[in-house]
Amino acid sequence: MTASSLRRLSAAFTLFAIGGGIAQAADWSDTAISWRAGSDFREPFNPKDIKKNIFALTHASGYAYGSNYFNLDLLQSDSNDPGSLNQNDGAQEAYVVYRHTLDIGKLRGSDIKFGPVRGVGATVGFDWNTKNDVGYNSRKRMLVAGPTLMWDVPGFLNTSLFYLHESNAPSGAFPPISNVRGRYTYDAHAMLNASWGIPVGSLWSFEGYANVIASKGKDEVGNDTGTETNIDMQIMFDAGAAMGHKKNTFRVGLEYQYWNNKFGNTSATTGGQGYRAKTPMIRAEYHF
Repeated sequence: MTASSLRRLSAAFTLFAIGGGIAQAADWSDTAISWRAGSDFREPFNPKDIKKNIFALTHASGYAYGSNYFNLDLLQSDSNDPGSLNQNDGAQEAYVVYRHTLDIGKLRGSDIKFGPVRGVGATVGFDWNTKNDVGYNSRKRMLVAGPTLMWDVPGFLNTSLFYLHESNAPSGAFPPISNVRGRYTYDAHAMLNASWGIPVGSLWSFEGYANVIASKGKDEVGNDTGTETNIDMQIMFDAGAAMGHKKNTFRVGLEYQYWNNKFGNTSATTGGQGYRAKTPMIRAEYHF
């Protein structure tokens, strides 16, 4: 690992630590554990449909000058996405996302509002993952920064334009990945992001995110990457409230993910295998 990589990683985890300290003085917070599952996941270069169970820990909070968001996904594949140690058990992955949004209007003491926009923010954060699959063995690190617009809707709708600095250090057994040595840094690129949580009546909500990610140049083995689209949305029902319990405690729903050119891989580079996923899921979550 280079000195510059260490500095970037240190900065990312310092940011997380600062955000964690801010969350202790939160005006509001919501923490949840969740489970979702589907049988139509796909992975680049793999022609098979993959079953996955995904367990998550999610935390969101707001304080006087902004908000924090943290999510940890633990993903367990079936044997169609084989693990590097025990292929019958399937691969395991951990994926972390952290974002901190500073509300510029709150910082300056006067809200920034115009038209349907209720606020303007600056967002920074990181993505981090590790996976033990046979073919790739991802070790992704990505730093994120850019402006955010907060829209005046019931619930929330935020849109952001992010600058991405991404690298990976794959160590899979299959060529040509097996010939890659060290950490590879992609070209700097942009991402257009939207995230939302819109109430629908008293017991339902429509939630999710959408990312359109520009090409990040050449991949580790010299192939051109493509524009990536990842849309993940769910309809959630507040089952706990429907049974007379506290609102927003136990929720169930249906989720759908559309992911094209997954991780920048295209039909041309994968031979048409696994670069696009259309995945319905069931979902349950408990908030505390």
